[in-house]
Amino acid sequence: FPTGTTIYNPEKAYNGYTLMPIKEVGAVLIDMNGKVVKVWKDLQGFPNKLLPGGYVMGSLGIRDSAFSYQDQTDLSQIDWDGNVVWKFDHKEYIEDEGQTPRWMARQHHDYQREGNPVGYYVPGMECKTDSGNTLILTHHNVVDPNISLHPLCDDRIIEIDWEGNIVWEWNMHEHFDELGFDEGAKNTIYRNPDLTAVGTGDWMHVNSMSLLGPNKWYDQGDERFNPNNIIIDGRNTNIIAIISRETGKLVWKLGPDYSTGKAKEIGQIIGQHHAHMIPQGLPGAGNILLFDNGGWAGYGIPNPNSPTGVFNATRDHTRILEIDPTTMEVVWSCLPKNLGHPQPFHAEKFYSCFISSAQRLPNGNT
Repeated sequence: FPTGTTIYNPEKAYNGYTLMPIKEVGAVLIDMNGKVVKVWKDLQGFPNKLLPGGYVMGSLGIRDSAFSYQDQTDLSQIDWDGNVVWKFDHKEYIEDEGQTPRWMARQHHDYQREGNPVGYYVPGMECKTDSGNTLILTHHNVVDPNISLHPLCDDRIIEIDWEGNIVWEWNMHEHFDELGFDEGAKNTIYRNPDLTAVGTGDWMHVNSMSLLGPNKWYDQGDERFNPNNIIIDGRNTNIIAIISRETGKLVWKLGPDYSTGKAKEIGQIIGQHHAHMIPQGLPGAGNILLFDNGGWAGYGIPNPNSPTGVFNATRDHTRILEIDPTTMEVVWSCLPKNLGHPQPFHAEKFYSCFISSAQRLPNGNT
């Protein structure tokens, strides 16, 4: 089977570099022809991000999967020559059986360094590399009988200063009653909050987190869109929400119910990734952009596709959506070209082509 770069049309591609973690290798930077430009040995990433000045962020270790689900031991910043210039791991002291006790960050899926709200290039919004705070999406284990009697692998957002002190934190499970689950969904989550191989329920599975950043809605007086507020999306619950930094409450939400009102016009969102507000200076600024994976996600009353009610919504195609957060109108979308000719849904084939994020480029393309 062909490997490497198989198709490259410079006139149609948005030319640049791709940074990706390769298991047992490290963070690898390639050009558009697939040529390896740089390797940061043993630096994994969930995800890796390239910072101004040739710095790269990622993780130098992964917690043993016998005791955890997607926990990174640390979040580190490495310079171009491979030197560790910043590292955070002092969130939780972990004593796994048969392992050397150690501090860990338990970071997963996302983080944002002060100066840039979204973690990709934005004109005039460069993240700091020698100072500033960092928002980190992490795990922690809790038992919350309001959600389930099973232990939960819960999502926690922490903000740390440059010295590694935790200056703010927010726990997902404490806001269960704000999420809008109906009784069928609550019953299903109570019985099975998406139990992982280690016995904890990854019930929400937040997979992206970013600041809103400066935006026209706040400038017009809408406090929900305070630039310091945080937007998250819960892949397993089909929920996108904005958190008030001041109160901790959810001040804006889409999902999990897509059966009425504007949500019905948008259509069922399933297993989404990278919901974020498009920053100022880019096309569509102020709108919410997300990759709607399709596949399977959500909780509800059991149905033929989901005898237990876990991941009860399914769809065999993906979408990219751009939504006005004030009107809930879809202002732009991208669907598969052959959507009018549906094919049988083969999970093992579909899963291999999941895309993890959506991003508007400076030329207006996505």
